[in-house]
Amino acid sequence: MNWFQKFFSGKEEGAINPIKVDIHSHLLPGIDDGVENFTEALEMVKKFSELGYKKLITTPHIMGDFYKNTPLGINEKLQELKRLVAESKIEIVLEACAEYYLDEWLVASLKKSEPLLSFGDSKYVLFETSYINEPAQLHETIFLMKAIGYKPILAHPERYTYLYSDFERYEEIKEKGVLFQLNTNSISGYYSPTAQKFAEKLIDNNMVDFIGSDCHGIRHMNALEKSMKSRIYSKLLKLDLLNNTLLQ
Repeated sequence: MNWFQKFFSGKEEGAINPIKVDIHSHLLPGIDDGVENFTEALEMVKKFSELGYKKLITTPHIMGDFYKNTPLGINEKLQELKRLVAESKIEIVLEACAEYYLDEWLVASLKKSEPLLSFGDSKYVLFETSYINEPAQLHETIFLMKAIGYKPILAHPERYTYLYSDFERYEEIKEKGVLFQLNTNSISGYYSPTAQKFAEKLIDNNMVDFIGSDCHGIRHMNALEKSMKSRIYSKLLKLDLLNNTLLQ
């Protein structure tokens, strides 16, 4: 029995999660809508480790008028969490980046060529938009990111209702060089049946580049285990996902 069959049998001892790197979570307490304290953060890191993850790139929100996080503040929280993880002898690599909200502050930063928090040798930048309204500067922002040398990753594209009316709009964004990061919990219907539907459609069209937990709290970790046993997740794992390339 290969690893794929073992993972989805649910009965085989030593079943493993083949995805070793999570690129989207909110594990640094007190700086966004993620975990509330380091106790919860440590519990979640331990759970990630038990699920087979070897590396977590946590991504606190940066939003100009709400979550005004800075690299310094993010790094301070990261170092404290890393210390607690080491004391607990949890063998997992922790890094921190950001989830940028596409707003006027992000566009202004890009126009001034100010550095963004990126990860990996390819300088990946994770960003999100409004769920309901397409930003007027969406395509300009994508162009600016690429012009500076970043590789943009659109977080949870299956959750943007403004894209639902015409699937070709997904294709247009992909054609501009944007990578797509699907939320694991979308595939089990955690957010909505419609998000689940579009998650599967993106998978079926081979348009998913990364999978991410987007865990904000222990409630998401509990849902994650269920999602990882779903039928759609088995299809997802057949794609050439880039998560594990970040182990290097």
